[in-house]
Amino acid sequence: MRERQISPPTSVAFGDLQKVTAASSSTVARDAMDEAVRFSRDALSDNTRLAYASDWQDFTTWCITAGLAALPAMPETVAAYLAVQARTCAVATLRRRLVSISKAHRIAGHTDFWAAHPVISETLRGITRTRGRPQRRAAALTTPEIRRLVAGCGTDLAGLRDRTLILIGYAAALRRSELVAIDVEHLKFDVQGLRLHIPRSKGDQAGEGEELGIPRGQRRDTCPVRAIEAWMVASEAKYGPLFRKVNRWGGLEPGRLHPSGVRQILLRRAEQAGIAGTALEPISPHGLRAGFVTQAYKAGLRDEEIMQHSRHRDLRTMRRYVRRAKLLEDSPAKRLDL
Repeated sequence: MRERQISPPTSVAFGDLQKVTAASSSTVARDAMDEAVRFSRDALSDNTRLAYASDWQDFTTWCITAGLAALPAMPETVAAYLAVQARTCAVATLRRRLVSISKAHRIAGHTDFWAAHPVISETLRGITRTRGRPQRRAAALTTPEIRRLVAGCGTDLAGLRDRTLILIGYAAALRRSELVAIDVEHLKFDVQGLRLHIPRSKGDQAGEGEELGIPRGQRRDTCPVRAIEAWMVASEAKYGPLFRKVNRWGGLEPGRLHPSGVRQILLRRAEQAGIAGTALEPISPHGLRAGFVTQAYKAGLRDEEIMQHSRHRDLRTMRRYVRRAKLLEDSPAKRLDL
């Protein structure tokens, strides 16, 4: 018998809240429970929830085709799914899907589901050994590359916007989602520089918000604060989205710039500047953030200083950039007298 497709709840409390809501005869209680369900769903960010849903959809579709139970799933079922998906998916994708499958089981109350079961873990280890590929990482765009990138930006609207986007993305170590989410109301200027309020970010799922200080630069052509001031004057930005789309005729459109637009802008400016990535280290918006960490390390900043500004929560993640920066200068091969 084939299993029907199952949509998992979106938070641990969701299933129990639904049962309580259905059993209650009080309108007040039902309304309160409905509101609790909505808050329970909001425990995850939209992107995380969409990723879980997409992975779970893929797994349940495969289980239906194979005639296997998806919830609860046997370890052998999950292992077989991973083996089949390994033909077309990267190991990192398989690991993420395993997390999604495990999460769905825990949410549904199947707390005995063990993602580290030997059948699953050994299958994944075998896939990693035989089909694993080096992980792609964004090329770190440090200060020399940033100067080349902004040097090609003109004084038209697109040039002023792109210069500002690159400089503030680098100086504040912002993710592209954080860049396009900046509103004029998030900026506070003074003689020393700029205070940037970030209402919500990937590392701030609770939505508490964070504030960054961006001082005025030593060079007028690469100062992120002056770039923002010039862009706000040219775009007549008084409130709402700071970064907006510039159409093919050079006119400014009202809507907020899409995150994919940041990548397109950076690729175009990198091509103009003659900056090329590699297959394993491509040019991408994350390179601004990686470049900040790399340049800050080279300038002698301590780990905690870098992490406070970049808002990394995991020291190991941040130190990956540092290790890449140290590959040449700390290489033992320097002592081989070659």
